[in-house]
This record gives sequence, structure tokens and C-alpha cells, in this order.
Amino acid sequence: MTHIFHPTMLREYDIRGVVGDTLSEKDARAIGRSFATLIARAGGKRIAVGYDGRLSSPMLADALIAGINAAGVDALNVGLGPTPMLYYAASTEDVDGGIQITGSHNPPDYNGFKMVFQGRPFFGADIQRIGELAAAGDWEAGEGAVESIDIIDAYVDRLVEGFAGGAFRIGWDAGNGAAGTVIEKLTARLPGEHHLLFTDIDGHFPNHHPDPTEEKNLADLKKLVAEKSLDFGVAFDGDGDRIGAIDGQGRVIWGDQLLQIYAAAVLRDHPGATVIADVKASQALFDRVAELGGTPLMWKTGHSLIKAKMKETGSPLAGEMSGHIFFADRYYGYDDAPYAAIRLIEAAEKLGKSITELRSEMPVMVNTPELRFQVDEVRKFAIVDEVLQRLTEAGATVDRTDGARVLTGDGWWLLRASNTQDVLVARAEAKDEAALARLMAAIDDQLAESGVVRGPQAVH
Repeated sequence: MTHIFHPTMLREYDIRGVVGDTLSEKDARAIGRSFATLIARAGGKRIAVGYDGRLSSPMLADALIAGINAAGVDALNVGLGPTPMLYYAASTEDVDGGIQITGSHNPPDYNGFKMVFQGRPFFGADIQRIGELAAAGDWEAGEGAVESIDIIDAYVDRLVEGFAGGAFRIGWDAGNGAAGTVIEKLTARLPGEHHLLFTDIDGHFPNHHPDPTEEKNLADLKKLVAEKSLDFGVAFDGDGDRIGAIDGQGRVIWGDQLLQIYAAAVLRDHPGATVIADVKASQALFDRVAELGGTPLMWKTGHSLIKAKMKETGSPLAGEMSGHIFFADRYYGYDDAPYAAIRLIEAAEKLGKSITELRSEMPVMVNTPELRFQVDEVRKFAIVDEVLQRLTEAGATVDRTDGARVLTGDGWWLLRASNTQDVLVARAEAKDEAALARLMAAIDDQLAESGVVRGPQAVH
């Protein structure tokens, strides 16, 4: 018996598809059997499984577990919850790996799988191996067992362990995502005053889409913070591994700005430590980390790549513009948005300033959001290579960590190829609008030389 996946499913950091179109029960079963085969051949015996609140998730979980068992491997079903709860189970229970069924922040008809293999991220060539084993029918065979446990209270206990924050008035928007129940239990354990939005887990996402990196999805939280004069607000994506935040004035605190706050607190306990951020982060962040006595490190975009770099460098803190925040200081090093919320409360207490004050102290920069535009899949990496070659010949100051990040007298601009979609990603940052316009013109000039016109920004 063999199985072939739809060619769009196996991605760089996870496995993802449209349920009933590119993703089926048969796919989930084959993923379970292939992953369990790899675990078994590495000497493992048990895999933790969790799932988010999407309508298709329980069905896919059953099929995934059937596939795991068919390879002779046991499954530990931790049930409905956010992705970091599955990561917690994989870190603390007697298991050899973990799989979370989640569509993350994608539209409701999507779903997918995020994986941990013996304590390390599972991505890139690992994910392609799932497809190779399935296509060849190269699977182990056996009869595994399944055990279901309720881990949510133990996970919440761990979130508040050693909590050293003060009593603030906070708004929490779970966006009807998988973190809802965790947020209810968590806020009941915290000092202060907490106002909750949309904690009912509902795969229809009836109130707004669960992606806090798009400002339009923070409208309800802004209204709540304004009406009740709260200190700040936090929001979560569909599977609870990405955080969004606003201050008491309703200003968004973007991922790289959150990192500035976290770094100021963490570097007090870890002087000189390495703080990692992806290539899309503001230069203001890297400058601030250096100013605080830390070692800033720019790295490739992608939560799996960041986690791997943290382990390599011993970094206590890392993050991405997208709101993935990773704490290895007093925690496990994976991206956990409820825990990031806890650490934001602690940072305000430790630094002796309100979140609004901390946000106000940051330099005012003019920047673009992440601009994404479609290009031919075959051409996307070649275009970046062509741009890099021209920039090198021109003697430009270029960081090649992940695409081309170009530093000029006006600020910086970035062009990189997405690892997961047929898109190029651009971003620019300057001190004023005129400088930003010059940077965007530089991007457009480079694209034009490679025969590309920067088109609509509607790719997600």
C-alpha cells in the first residue's frame, strides 16, 4: 500500500491543505504512519497528539492516530488545545515526538500538522521524508495503543510557575481559537483585572479571523481597552503560538517591538546574551539589544529555523515579526503565546514602567508591513539571486542571511523568497516618508531589472 500527497501539502515548516480538496482523512492516516515509522526506526515508542478548534480537527486526529497505531507505535491523545500545549506534552510526558493538528491562522477550511521529533523541530527535508515513505509504502506495521489524558491544568500550572508580575488591568482576545480555555483558566490564576473576548473555541471564527498580526483583527481588542481604560491588551492566533499586543492607547506593539521589551527584561538576568530576530525585524530592535549589552543576531524567517538557531547559540530569547516569541529563559524554547503574555506582565513589573510607557520610548520609524506578491514558483529564488548579484557588483551593504537585506543611508529594505508559497516578500523601514519612498523605489528598480512588477498585496 502506498500514498501520494497533493504537491502543495508538504511545506517547509509544516504540512497544510484545504480539507476536502487537498487534505483528506487518508492523508492524515498516511502522515501518522510515516511519522510513526521514523519515530520507531529511531527507537521511539510513543507520540503525543493534540488538535485545534477547527471543525475538521477531531476527524483528522482520529485518522492520524490510526496511522500512528498502524505503524506499531502508541499515541498519547492530549485533546483540544493550543499548539504550545502539545509542545508542553512533548517536553514533559514520556513520549518520543508530537504532532499538533492545526490550521494556525489560515482560513477555516484549511488544516495541517506541526511536528516535534525527539525534542527537536521537524521541518524541511524531514517533512519531505514523510512524502517519500508514503509514496514507497515504506512503513512499519504493528498494533499500537492509544491513551487519552487531560493535560490542560498541568500546562496552565506551568505557565504561572514562578510568576513574578504585578496586578494590571488587561484585555485578552482569544479570537475563538484553540487557546480560549487556557486563557480562561490562566487569567483566573493571575492578580489584577482581566477582561476576556471570544474564548469560546469555534472553528467558524464568528467574530474575526484569528491572526493578530493584521491590525484589522485587533479592532475588538482596541475597543475593549479604550472603553475600560485598560493598561494593555493581548491577542492570540488560531492555535495559540503567536501573540499580538496593543498598549493602553490602542497602539499596536508589533513582534519586533515586543522583543525590545522582553530583551530589556531578560538581559538583566543574562548580561551579554544572544537575542535572535528574523530578517524582517526593525533595525531599531537590533540596535536596542546592542545598547542593552546583548548580542543581536539576525536569522532566517521560520519558527523551526529560529528554534534550531536558539539551541545552537544558547540564546534565551528569540522572536519573529509574525508574533512567534521563544523563551528558553525559565522555559522550553518553543513559541508559546500564553506564556509570552505572562512574560509581558512580568517585564512591565521588572522594568518599572507601564506597557504604554515602554512603547512610547521606542524610536518612531516609518515602515511598510510585510509586502507579499505572487511570482512564478520556479523564478522566485532566481530573482533574489539576480538582485544579490547586482547589489554586490554595485558595492551595496547587504546581509544575505535570508534573501537580500540592504542597508542604506535612508534605512533598510528586504527582498526574500517565501519558503512556503509562490511569493516574494519585501519590507522597508526609514526615519521619514520621503526616505521610505526612495527605498521602495530601489526595490521596484531591482524587481524591474528581473522582469517583475510588484503587484497586489493580497497574498496570505
